Amino acid sequence: MSIERPAAPSRDGGLFRIRMDLSYDGAAFYGWAAQDGLPTIQGSLEAALEVLIRRPVRLTVAGRTDSGVHARGQVVHFDLTESEWAGLSRGAALTPAEALVRRMRGILNKDLTMALRRAKAPKRAIHAMEGAITVRSASVAPEGFDARFSALWRRYSYRIADRDASRDPLTRNTTLWHDFALDVVRMNAAAEAVLGVRDFLSYCKPRTGATTVRELQEFSFLRRPDGVIEAHVQADAFCHNMVRSLVGGAILVGAGERTPEWLERRLLARIRDSKSLLAAPHPLILEEVRYPADAELHRRAESTRAKRPVSGF
Repeated sequence: MSIERPAAPSRDGGLFRIRMDLSYDGAAFYGWAAQDGLPTIQGSLEAALEVLIRRPVRLTVAGRTDSGVHARGQVVHFDLTESEWAGLSRGAALTPAEALVRRMRGILNKDLTMALRRAKAPKRAIHAMEGAITVRSASVAPEGFDARFSALWRRYSYRIADRDASRDPLTRNTTLWHDFALDVVRMNAAAEAVLGVRDFLSYCKPRTGATTVRELQEFSFLRRPDGVIEAHVQADAFCHNMVRSLVGGAILVGAGERTPEWLERRLLARIRDSKSLLAAPHPLILEEVRYPADAELHRRAESTRAKRPVSGF
């Protein structure tokens, strides 16, 4: 299997590659990837861009998120012609980047609201969707930039309230409420044992032809002053369900249902079965995607393509 690779864009008379940084509340969406008849992040953004640019625009994302998963630091790219980029200002006293951000925010809110009204959604649902997707910034990307393949790493957070006192109803949509206290020391012991470049088949839903080898750079748990447990998970890339599977396994260890060694034993076994626990999606947040210096973007993208031509994110 191969991936269609567009020619590297140029900023002098050819295509302009645009980087767009996003945040979104994924609660009401069926994940990132566009699906016919279902509200998704990609579908909503591409529909808004089509209204703005007046043609279909395909997005490339740094990391696809599952249904119900949120993002604070998502990154995408897409390509525009020079005239399309310049035309975004339309005579206004705004740069094309400023105009893109402002107009995308307006179109997104309007279109999402209208879609819900056509579906006769309750007013409460309409209000919840307003501002659910926010375009934070936009810019012409440096030569060689690829939102997916140029990334050095992605970092997620996951919050767990395992004590009655830490259960805040105002954050329940982004926090897992666990029935009893978890042992953070045991969870960290288990997490440390699976760090490094490993085959995470046991913790992934593999895609056809895709590798499940990843470099897990950080996997740790800390108890915050408010009593909430916060997980930090960072890797060069993640395959499907990998973060939720790792966190779910660590929860079993913290609950005393598995030993700290179990997480690594599962990793080495390279199997997926009913013994695994997939943690709930709603506390998972893509916090940040990091890229190398501009001069290294193209080299990083080519290196990643060579290692994972059809991998997940």
